[in-house]
Amino acid sequence: MVKRIKNSEQITSHGSISGRKALVEILEAGLQGADPYHNTKKLIQLKDNRLIVGGEKYEPKGSPISGYEQINLEEVDNIYFFGACKGIQRVAKAVEDVLGTRLTGGHVIDKKGHPIILEKIGVTLGGHPVPDEDCVAGCQRIFEMMNQLTEKDIVFTCVGNGASSLLTMPAQGISLDDIKNTTYIMQIELGVPTPDLNPIRNHLDLMKGGRISRYIQPARAIHFITIEPGSYDQLINRNLWLHTLPDRTTFKDALRCLQKWEALEKIPPSVRKFIEEANPQYESVKADEFLKTQHRIFGIMPGFRQTAKLAPAINKAKQLGFRPVLLSELLFQIEAREAGKFFAAICKTIEHSGKPFKPPCALFSSGEMVVTVGNESGVGGRNQEFSLSAAKYISGSENIIIGSVDTDGTDGPGTQFSQEIQGMPTCLAGGIVDGDTIHEADAKGLDTEEALRKHNASPILWKLGCGIETTPGISLVDLTVGIVMARSPKEEHLYY
Repeated sequence: MVKRIKNSEQITSHGSISGRKALVEILEAGLQGADPYHNTKKLIQLKDNRLIVGGEKYEPKGSPISGYEQINLEEVDNIYFFGACKGIQRVAKAVEDVLGTRLTGGHVIDKKGHPIILEKIGVTLGGHPVPDEDCVAGCQRIFEMMNQLTEKDIVFTCVGNGASSLLTMPAQGISLDDIKNTTYIMQIELGVPTPDLNPIRNHLDLMKGGRISRYIQPARAIHFITIEPGSYDQLINRNLWLHTLPDRTTFKDALRCLQKWEALEKIPPSVRKFIEEANPQYESVKADEFLKTQHRIFGIMPGFRQTAKLAPAINKAKQLGFRPVLLSELLFQIEAREAGKFFAAICKTIEHSGKPFKPPCALFSSGEMVVTVGNESGVGGRNQEFSLSAAKYISGSENIIIGSVDTDGTDGPGTQFSQEIQGMPTCLAGGIVDGDTIHEADAKGLDTEEALRKHNASPILWKLGCGIETTPGISLVDLTVGIVMARSPKEEHLYY
């Protein structure tokens, strides 16, 4: 097993060394849980001249077709793999390894900065969170290949976190710059969460909103999603971000979201006009159309998507002697800086009073925090900002270590909107801090408060040896862990 945290020696060489080593092990276990390669290999099999796909735990509940899909390959001309999401190559690599020469090819779009590991499936590395020209080029390649499909072909698709940026092919009358500006204003400057942003993006595009399922016809489609299977009804009737499946949102929803965030006067005029005109020609694919297609859907990370990474991390904490406590699996749409303060306050309460949990304990949370950047242009991400914010509130503690990572290995946009910083990875996964972090920053003349104001956490964390560099994976959103170590016996009386 290849370790995902690449700079563990740097992270554990200072501060609370024993605590940092324990936290690195816990985070590593969680990051390994976000590797879809092994589950994908279990989901598809090649036996003699039969392709077998499925498994009960990978099926959405209530699927109209259940059980293993067995396909006689004598009746199949080609097998393709298409998709887009952060870390998708780990899924595609498993498909390559299982199907071997029986795989015809395909194309995927992954996030820039990820290494290319595929041999038979083409790869485009695109911009995220704001799409770029390469995203469009990758989509055009996928679209061209889909135009060649017949009823004797099989198509595997895969989407997950990051697809809403990576799958970008603007509708007629909308330029890429229009899309980029709209995305930047909404997501970066205003901090609009995905549920409010996607109704807008889905209606400005020719690839999102289930349209891929339309282009695949008449081929047989097997759709992978890089999360838990969930329920079939929810995937078909309530989806807005898995872009190979039907979209529940409408032009009216897109307009309401723009009005909600008071963005109608901020976005490009062409985008406003397009949304307000609501041309039915550009409406996204709805459930009734999708259900007429020949399809199966499988979730390659069984179990609630947070649990897939929390279980290995929690088990590692137990092995290391920490009592695991799950605080929240739903830390969504909360400013990372404020979340860091609150998380640190809980750890401090436990350290001082031994309540509500007596140390040694490990606190876990998950979700997807937000950072409202405004007009700043620092380099960072929600997990890094969370960690740096928490550092101030645990300063001086000898027993608390806090860390947070984005499980795909790339937290935030990296240097997409800033110049590359020499000597530092273009995108960190998160950070680890302890009671010495602020003192170390002061000794080096590093202004942590200014870094937080400017949303510029990456350079500070990297210079302090607190930034986490990892290999890529898929996103099961964030993994946040705080450990509170036991006090020495002579300090037990200090609990109040």
